[in-house]
Amino acid sequence: MLIKEKSERNTLEMVSLEGLVPQDHLLRKIGCAVDFTHIYDFVVDLYCADNGRPSVDPVVLFKMVLIQHLYGIPSLRRTVEEINMNIAYRWFLGCLLNEPVPHFATISYNFRHRFSEDTIEKVFTWILFEAQKSGYLSPEVVFMDGTHIKANANINKKMKKAIPSAAKAYEEQLMQEINEDRMAHGKKPFDGNSGGGEDGGRETTVSTADPESGMFRKGDHKHCFAYEAHTVCDRHNFILDTVVTSGNVHDSVAFDALYEKVTARFSGIRIVTMDAGYKTPWICKRIIDDGGIPSLPYKRPMTKKGFHEWYKYVYDEYLDIVICPEYKSLLYSTTNRKGYREYKSLQYQCATCGTRHLCTESRGCQKTVTRHIWGDYIEQAEDIRHSPQGKESYRLRPQTIERVFADAKEKYGMRYTPYRELKRVSMWVRLKYAAMNLKKLAMWKWKAACRRFFITISVSVLKRIPAALLHNRGSLTVWKCRRHFFIYGQFRVEEIFRYRVRGARSR
Repeated sequence: MLIKEKSERNTLEMVSLEGLVPQDHLLRKIGCAVDFTHIYDFVVDLYCADNGRPSVDPVVLFKMVLIQHLYGIPSLRRTVEEINMNIAYRWFLGCLLNEPVPHFATISYNFRHRFSEDTIEKVFTWILFEAQKSGYLSPEVVFMDGTHIKANANINKKMKKAIPSAAKAYEEQLMQEINEDRMAHGKKPFDGNSGGGEDGGRETTVSTADPESGMFRKGDHKHCFAYEAHTVCDRHNFILDTVVTSGNVHDSVAFDALYEKVTARFSGIRIVTMDAGYKTPWICKRIIDDGGIPSLPYKRPMTKKGFHEWYKYVYDEYLDIVICPEYKSLLYSTTNRKGYREYKSLQYQCATCGTRHLCTESRGCQKTVTRHIWGDYIEQAEDIRHSPQGKESYRLRPQTIERVFADAKEKYGMRYTPYRELKRVSMWVRLKYAAMNLKKLAMWKWKAACRRFFITISVSVLKRIPAALLHNRGSLTVWKCRRHFFIYGQFRVEEIFRYRVRGARSR
């Protein structure tokens, strides 16, 4: 039967926002998980106490930005439009149905001129501390990697620019150990402290729209200007820290800044799991010297095809020589400025060697093999790779750091950034990671509260069951099944309720 109902769009109703938002809505879970009044403590110094116009509530501004990141909304303008029409968003902000929300330009101005990187860092740390206080963090094993974020820059608007070579963090320590090694071999130490670095500068491609971004090349054809978010997470996918750099900065170069930040925040880190891009002598040395365990994969050797494999050249630590596949000795020659010891063969031996075409193409008939002065740490990392600890931790990478990057790009809109300049992109990434941590914290707290509620209800009901029904029914343990059914012996909760109803009616 067809029924036509009259549209009553102009009818006045008395409603409450509290009753219109579902009890299991994500924003309700987030509101119960943390106390947003802590944000006032972070921004109180940024406002005048007794002068000026009344400001927009900073908690509302931060909540609006969190809504943008939680739901992957691409812009602040679109976020304000969604808040105007979404009742759950208004409930989260504490705005009435007819109350105007702050203009998107107000949010943009505050996050550009008032809230600094330090303010965003405090918000990120506060959410992370809430997760740690609840017992959800597990920083004993951490996972480190980087992901590229496409910059807001046209690939066709570029120019060539010469930039000086950046000094490495371990440059002084490396030069000191190089000179000690040279002196131990009877060589003269180097002057200056340019160990590990390169003299002069290099020419690079720079964007004219966003000069702080870097050219990122993926494969032979695809290239764009990008930033890179170097990130650390734990085994539960909580993001512990991040460092944002230009897209042309290698992962191993950004390692020191990220490692120092995360170890200063969490002192109990035991295993650091990374990909092959981090497998350098310095990174292995630093982690091992700090008492940690570097979990790294196999790295393909960069040897020439058709020549002897690298493992056929064996280093003799006692004699400090390298033995070639024909069992000839390559003697120590020197230690160069990059920290590599050079071992060279005797020319008259190579001249008559039958496999010289598989060893070297040198006109002087001399083979040179290099070994870093920190090469022992690489060998220790190789031993760890074959250990049960190394295999188990590296097996978790697709479920942890790779999953974090996949969720950030697919669900939270981190595939490209609408902002320019490294400072603004860093703040944008840190706020996005804070929203991801906040959502996971809220979901876990909500599930734990539901679990405690159902256990309490089931135990209170089970205590009222006559003892005769529990006779010979097995263990008195209560546990949670896959579909949230709680079993006591052989009785399900719904069966117990049915029994109680039948018993009450029979009496």
